Amino acid sequence: MLRIAVPNKGSLSGPAAEMLHEAGYQQRRESKELRIVDPGNEVEFFYLRPRDIAIYVSSGRLDIGITGRDLLIDSGANAEEILPLGFARSTFRYASKPGTADAVTDLNGKTVATSYEGIVAKHLADSGIDASVVHLDGAVETAIELGVAEVIADVVETGTSLRNAGLEVFGEPIMKSEAIVVRRTGADAGEPKVQQFLRRLQGVLVARTYVMMDYDCRVEQLEKAVALTPGLESPTVSPLHNEGWVAVRAMVPAKEAQRIMDDLYAIGARAILTTAIHACRL
Repeated sequence: MLRIAVPNKGSLSGPAAEMLHEAGYQQRRESKELRIVDPGNEVEFFYLRPRDIAIYVSSGRLDIGITGRDLLIDSGANAEEILPLGFARSTFRYASKPGTADAVTDLNGKTVATSYEGIVAKHLADSGIDASVVHLDGAVETAIELGVAEVIADVVETGTSLRNAGLEVFGEPIMKSEAIVVRRTGADAGEPKVQQFLRRLQGVLVARTYVMMDYDCRVEQLEKAVALTPGLESPTVSPLHNEGWVAVRAMVPAKEAQRIMDDLYAIGARAILTTAIHACRL
């Protein structure tokens, strides 16, 4: 069986389980379950701490896992990203009291407090900066006030908590993170069960990104209509009973669907419908 690590809690857990369910895999019914078997799909799921998943996968005990890009890098594990999943997005930034630093080059000789020591140490080393890194498990904003560090590095969403602490972000982002699928570095990229798993998840990502659009239009307006809805390969065009009309079907980006419907209507298309896509293979 394919052995897959899944986050057992936190911001990664719920969306990961939802995506796996949409991909046709059984998921646990109770949060206390640490392992389930999906015999129909020949998969065994292990529910682990998100921070530990890359380490388990790198050991070779598990084939692949779902974790965060930040957690993969922070772990230093011998594992690699093979598919971004588009949820649990976050940005890592440096922050300090105003006037302390304007860029990463100003951090030489300073102390940086963070819950992600591996990420920060790597970023400083890659930037050629000689700074100390202090590991804290949380609430890093207080590190500056208590004199533990001059700078912090943390996940920044709106920046409200930093501003409330009298801090401001500076420099370019350290990294942008999201949920990803990881495997052990150097593992067989063509393993059939892994490829099937990835195709299913890619199908979910496409289904979430696109909708199916159907509409009727006059033959003389078909080229203009097709330019608006080119589809992935090309749209399906079928003649209607009424001479001079055709029915068109194409996948379109969900976030652009309303604008496309307006543009189609403006050139004379009618009976314009959109339908959700539940699953697909490209």
